[in-house]
Amino acid sequence: MTLDQTIGEIVAQDYKAAAVFKKYGIDFCCKGNRSIEEACEGKKISPSHVYQDLEKLNQVQGENTDYQSWPLDLLAQYVVSMHHNYVREKTPVLLQFLNKICKVHGARHPELFEVYELFEESARDLGEHLEKEEQILFPFIKTLTEAERSGAPLEQVHFGSVENPVEMMKHEHAVEGERFAKIAELTSNYQFPSDACSTYQVAFKMLEDFENDLHKHIHLENNILFPGAIALEAKLRN
Repeated sequence: MTLDQTIGEIVAQDYKAAAVFKKYGIDFCCKGNRSIEEACEGKKISPSHVYQDLEKLNQVQGENTDYQSWPLDLLAQYVVSMHHNYVREKTPVLLQFLNKICKVHGARHPELFEVYELFEESARDLGEHLEKEEQILFPFIKTLTEAERSGAPLEQVHFGSVENPVEMMKHEHAVEGERFAKIAELTSNYQFPSDACSTYQVAFKMLEDFENDLHKHIHLENNILFPGAIALEAKLRN
């Protein structure tokens, strides 16, 4: 880790750093292009505390997969199999649970209705978002990697440059990041009340897991896959 690295670059180098940034409420996925000092300034946090916690990472066991060393087409395939499929599997279950606890507990906890509405919007938008990545962006990333391996010329595409769909996907990631920040605020970071039934408790735990998975999902794309695709396209077109 060096002082000129962005938050996204630090997490890309060692995913265990994500836990440190999460502890301080620092967005490492959608806003990973900032320095630690910039992020801390906005939250009135001492950067030295963050650096101290990051220094302790080597003593902590946890995931340290070097995703940066993966071929881009392999990383895109991994994102689909691990994270896109997770969204598709968990979304209908969560909608069912949230709808149920709104009916049972909504009178005493009216914030549940807003949580349900936000997650319903997220489910709709994420469904469309995943399709765009799988039908347009990821196939082109595969084309880039195959062109690099074969030495074949890179043909022009209708969207001009990979930067155009990347910027659209990053914008949609930012929308989801803000949406889940609001859900976390409404649920007091997924702390269920004393009168919560088992379904209520499970729903909040699933929501928290969903947000954590989404953060890693967005991190892999924003901080590793997308910059890699932009750099590779520039290399091939020069």
